[in-house]
Amino acid sequence: FGSVNVATARVLAAHGCEVVTPREQGCCGALHVHAGRREDGRERARRTIDTFARAGVDLVVTNAAGCGSNLKEYDFLLADDPAYAERAKAFAAMARDVSEVLAELEPRRPQAPLPLEVAFQDSCHLAHAQGVRVPPRALLGRIPGLTVLEPAEQELCCGSAGIYNIVQPDAARELGDRKAASILATGAQVYASGNPGCLVQVSTALRRAGRRLPALHPIELVEASLRGVSAEQLMARARR
Repeated sequence: FGSVNVATARVLAAHGCEVVTPREQGCCGALHVHAGRREDGRERARRTIDTFARAGVDLVVTNAAGCGSNLKEYDFLLADDPAYAERAKAFAAMARDVSEVLAELEPRRPQAPLPLEVAFQDSCHLAHAQGVRVPPRALLGRIPGLTVLEPAEQELCCGSAGIYNIVQPDAARELGDRKAASILATGAQVYASGNPGCLVQVSTALRRAGRRLPALHPIELVEASLRGVSAEQLMARARR
C-alpha cells in the first residue's frame, strides 16, 4: 500500500498541508489490540505518542481505518497509565482519517474529470468505530464525472474485521463473497474503501467470483483527478 501513502501525501500537500512523516514511526498497535495482546498494543501506543510529540505536528492523519480507530482510542488504552494518560488523551484528539481533514479543505489546483462509476464500501472501523461516513463520500463527490454507487448491505462487514479473516477464515470468506456480490450488483467499474484490510478482503472475493475489479483507496482516486490521470490510465494501473 505504498501507493496509497504516496497519494495521501500528495493530496494533503495539494490542499495546503505541510506533510511530516517521522522516519522512526512504527506500528500503531492496532493489530496487537485486535489479537487481544493489549500490553503489546499499549507499548506501541506509547512509542507512537513519543514519536509524533517529537515531530511537533498539529494533526496525526491516517489512511487506514483500522489504525485510525486505534489511534483515536489511545486515551482508553492508556487510561490507567499515569505517565501517559493525559498525553494519550491529547494525542487521540489530534487523530484524523485523511477524509476528515480533506473534507474541510479546498484543493489549490483544479481537479480533472474522472468519468468512473465507483462502488464505495464503508469500512466498519471508519463508519461504525469512528462514525465517519460523510467525509469520504464528500471527497469522492468533488471529482468531476465520478459517480459514487452504494452497494446493498452497507452495514454488513466484509469479513476483514482486523484479523478476523485470519482467525476465522471460513466465516470471513462467506462474508467476503456476500460483500463482493453486492458490489458487483451495482455494475461499478471500480471498488473503493478506506481501509487496506477491506481492499484486500473484497478484492480477493471479487477474484473468486471471476472479476478483477480494480480496488482503490478513495485517496488514490482524488490524486488521479488532481494529477490529470485519465480513467483509462488509472484502470490499467490498478489492474496490475
